Amino acid sequence: MSIFGAMNTAVSGLQAQSSAFTNISDNIANSQSIGYKGVDTRFINYLTQSNASNNGPDSVVTKPQYTNSTQGAIAQSSNPLALAISGNGFFSVSKPMAQVGTGNAPTFQGMQYFTRAGDFTLNKNGYLVNGSGAYLNGWAINPTTGAANTAQLSPIQVQQGSVAPVATSQVSLQASLPANPSPGQPVSTQVDIYDSLGTLHQLNLNWTQNAANDWTVSISAPDATTPSLGSAEVKFGNASGNGVPSGTIGGLSNATGTVSTTSYSSGGAAQLSFNADFGNGTQPITLNLGNFGGTSGLTQYAGTTFNVLGTSQNGMPQGNFSNVAIDSSGNVSVNYTNGTSQTVAQIPLANFRNVNALQSQSGQMFTATSGSGQPTVNTVGSGGSGTLVTGSTENSNVDIATQFTKLIAAQEAYSANSKVITTGNALAQATINMLP
Repeated sequence: MSIFGAMNTAVSGLQAQSSAFTNISDNIANSQSIGYKGVDTRFINYLTQSNASNNGPDSVVTKPQYTNSTQGAIAQSSNPLALAISGNGFFSVSKPMAQVGTGNAPTFQGMQYFTRAGDFTLNKNGYLVNGSGAYLNGWAINPTTGAANTAQLSPIQVQQGSVAPVATSQVSLQASLPANPSPGQPVSTQVDIYDSLGTLHQLNLNWTQNAANDWTVSISAPDATTPSLGSAEVKFGNASGNGVPSGTIGGLSNATGTVSTTSYSSGGAAQLSFNADFGNGTQPITLNLGNFGGTSGLTQYAGTTFNVLGTSQNGMPQGNFSNVAIDSSGNVSVNYTNGTSQTVAQIPLANFRNVNALQSQSGQMFTATSGSGQPTVNTVGSGGSGTLVTGSTENSNVDIATQFTKLIAAQEAYSANSKVITTGNALAQATINMLP
């Protein structure tokens, strides 16, 4: 009986080493799979009988030992949409169902999936999809408020259209007029503005000194239906009678044409408002010159030349889709050819009580179990989920050298167990041959 018990124990050893060999082969095969988490083998001894006078034949079984909590090396990628997680978090992803009669609109399984494989790219329908075909989930951003809808996770889709032009309504000027300009020579500057169709126009600001600290600005747009838009008088320092510091705007007055001015108030906005028509109807525009008594906008100081420090305006032409960018906070932004961008989604990270208890699925994906607990979804960098590394991916956490060492050990152990069976068989045959 002991011979056959030994042979049964050796058979369990063969089965256990076969399981170890399977795990080792999986690890080696996936050593280059992005986000793959290796599986080790745990050997467990089972006793049939063991006491001080007798030790019966034992057996061995195996269980997988998951290494989901072990970080793989983060490697830089040439893909700007690639993402790696430094920490314990996981990407929430959706798995598409077979598309039947739905055209190009994918439908998704109800099961939640999670992955560390962040080799995301934009597919033909504008979804962020990794190399395993999993669709990245995120929170949609309200385009008006800029707030994320944290109540719902859904696949991130980027609309690759265009943005409408915006007519210029605000123009700002930061400049210093010369206190001693060349006699009879007006100074001027130009600002590019846009109409409601996104057409570029030039706005001219011509300045003429009336007397010390007293100027008139004439505003014109050469291609407007009425090029001359009006004028206004701008007084600096004590010339205004309002007790502002020398060289700062103290009063706006004597508006002509379509121009109107703001009244003086200490620290208030110094603005000129006017209307222009470029063939698409009246376009109201406000010229911001800074604040009364302030130095951040238009000033007048010693010199003979007009020193323009900067101009800006809030209009823009039509913008076509250029590319998608993801920052380290998980914000997904669409960039357009007119230089504007819009944040459309935010990527959160999911965390678990016990990540090693997650159930492995195909494509480097996982699902939650009772052992792992349900996911806690947080913004990047909070809740212990970790941080994002953009333009990078996480390699497999498998170490090839370690796996080869385990492979040799499994091979030797398998051969040893087979030798026990061969020897047991020989002993049993010798026993049978003893019979007459």
